[in-house]
Amino acid sequence: MTGPRFQPIAPEQMSAAQQRVAQALTAGVRGGVRGPFSALLRIPELADRVRVLGDYVRFETSLPAPLRELAILVVARFWSAQYEWYAHRQHAVKAGLDPSVPEAIAQGQRPPRLADDEALVYDLCTELLYQRDVSDPTFAAAVARFGETTVLELVGLAAYYGFVSLILNVNRTPIPEGATPLEPLAQK
Repeated sequence: MTGPRFQPIAPEQMSAAQQRVAQALTAGVRGGVRGPFSALLRIPELADRVRVLGDYVRFETSLPAPLRELAILVVARFWSAQYEWYAHRQHAVKAGLDPSVPEAIAQGQRPPRLADDEALVYDLCTELLYQRDVSDPTFAAAVARFGETTVLELVGLAAYYGFVSLILNVNRTPIPEGATPLEPLAQK
């Protein structure tokens, strides 16, 4: 990785709109300008809208943290989003996801030890990404277990992190020195 392609903007070089968004990011749950936001600050109106959407899908939905982090890992792995994977792998384990789950996903494999709710989230997200649709049985099982609202929140979460992954990839947002990068997966 050679990134980042979009170098962070120094605070003294930010426009008033960029400063406002940077302040909202720093004062909010993220605690700083990181991830896709150092690139997105070039379009402060978009960066602010992405911040608000991200705050909702990551911190305010009905999905429990381990399931939310599982979905994020599936999306990050699909896009081989190095920074997203690095950050959320840690969040997932801290949230209580068994460490074997991210290990299997990193290898492009279905984790062998998934609880029922984890299996539903994994199946829905992988079908959505790889098949570009969700099968009727998976959809029905997810709605029966989680309800329509939570299923839509899960789809919104996957869409949001797909967007974020693309920004991170085009920026070549680096992972910390010494961290092991993901290998690209073969196309399914």
